Amino acid sequence: MRPAVSDEDAERESRINELEARLAQPARLGVAPIVAAAFLALCCILLWAQWADAAYFFSPREPLQLGAEGDYRFDLARDNRYVELHGVPTSRAGFGVDGNDTVVAVGIRDTPIMVWRKALRGEEWKPGTRPPPPNQQPFTVRGRLLARGEAGEKFASAFQTLDGHGEISAQWVLVESARPGVDLFVAAWSTLLMALAAFSAWLLVRGLLAMKQRITRAP
Repeated sequence: MRPAVSDEDAERESRINELEARLAQPARLGVAPIVAAAFLALCCILLWAQWADAAYFFSPREPLQLGAEGDYRFDLARDNRYVELHGVPTSRAGFGVDGNDTVVAVGIRDTPIMVWRKALRGEEWKPGTRPPPPNQQPFTVRGRLLARGEAGEKFASAFQTLDGHGEISAQWVLVESARPGVDLFVAAWSTLLMALAAFSAWLLVRGLLAMKQRITRAP
């Protein structure tokens, strides 16, 4: 004969069953592990695409000194760093449009460097017309130095134009006035992506642990 179950035991068993049922259900903030993994992968891809800009934002604010005519120090040149040098422009340049600005891609004589800068007075140019000669005054320039192989498609046409002129063989582009620590959008976007990636990783681990518990409790 089965012993009678007291009201207290029945209530305790009911609570245990209710607790087990809750544990078996996904948490309110939980998502399927595959969804969390996919979102984590997306965040990592976006971070990888943003990595160079984020690294430059946090790079040293003091420029690397690459020298002047007759005393250049290209052994100090580093990709994605803030640099300064003095030089004489090439006699011909490439002209283009970057947003609302006319830009000039001009080489520095006796160097492997192309400077990407806004057009100066006297360098007015409209697409479809013959470009004027670049300003021939020697100049000091500061900006972001990028290796040709890492600079991307944005500068590819300018490199080819200078190659065609034959005055220099540019292996670097120096983007004038691009200073570290200025582009706050890059910093904010990178920080947001890192936070989302960390949150996605937490959801992934949480979901996997919940899945393991359900498998363990399964008959």
